[in-house]
Amino acid sequence: MTPSQAINSALRKLPAWTVYIVCAVYVAWQFWQALNQLGPYQVEPINVLERAYGELGLKLLVLGLMVTPLRKWTGVNLIKFRRAIGVSAFFLVFAHFSVWVVLDVQTAERVWTEIVKRPYVTVGMMSFILLFPLALTSNNLSLRRLGPIRWRRLHKLTYPAAILGAVHYLWLVKGFQIEPIIYLVVILALIATRYVSFGGNRQTA
Repeated sequence: MTPSQAINSALRKLPAWTVYIVCAVYVAWQFWQALNQLGPYQVEPINVLERAYGELGLKLLVLGLMVTPLRKWTGVNLIKFRRAIGVSAFFLVFAHFSVWVVLDVQTAERVWTEIVKRPYVTVGMMSFILLFPLALTSNNLSLRRLGPIRWRRLHKLTYPAAILGAVHYLWLVKGFQIEPIIYLVVILALIATRYVSFGGNRQTA
């Protein structure tokens, strides 16, 4: 048995909803730490919590983009988890947004001011808005109503949403930091693999 076959065998034993459980536990654990100012939350707990949720949301978007290339290049099959990964990404981004609105900014007037006046907030909000129709249609009923072709076209909004999320992160950090640059480069590379193969042929999947 090859390593990829062994991994796939183990993954087949896990239900897709495992992703939701892990995500929910992570959100609750981070919130509890922030509430009690433990570990990294001893200083500026709100900002740290906001960053933790946003970073994991971005990582899940990257993981969702990796599913097809990972299966093609390594044989590891995460297809059955892709929908759960996408919905969980939205949930983390929503949590990130909620912490910013409720605990950080706190007033509706200031929220609007921040969105309009701060470019990195504008870009982040654009990414968040693009994720909404994806989360709402990540179910079998929507797939049947839209049809496979229109459903796949709609869910290509993942690409600009992920790019904008990475740009938001890059714009947010202070000074030169390599991590947000890596996110952006990886996302652009993963999206490129959907359209360009090593032989120069356009990808349709």
